[in-house]
Amino acid sequence: CDGGPYQYLRNPLYIGTLTTALGFVVASRRWEIGVVFAVLFLLIYLPVVELEEQHLRKLFPAYDAYANEVPRLIPRIPGRKSARRFRWATYKKNQEWKALIAFLIAAGFLAWKCLS
Repeated sequence: CDGGPYQYLRNPLYIGTLTTALGFVVASRRWEIGVVFAVLFLLIYLPVVELEEQHLRKLFPAYDAYANEVPRLIPRIPGRKSARRFRWATYKKNQEWKALIAFLIAAGFLAWKCLS
């Protein structure tokens, strides 16, 4: 799939996860949490992304061409290609809803912490 958000970034979940993590670091107001997230990103997240892309290259012969056109972590500016429609079926099939549930749990925890 190379339409919708996938035309701007290889896996939008990457930037979503990083943005959410950064938000939690800022909300914690603790530099130590920032260091932990940075270390986890460098030691765990980046290698996982690389392994996933190796797997995709094996599954999809056209993935190399796609990867050469679409950035991995920093989205390109919208407008270079025509946008394709968002598809709920693909969202469900790829189980992207799990990331939404994790985000809601973390946001709920932060809200609870702020109110208590």
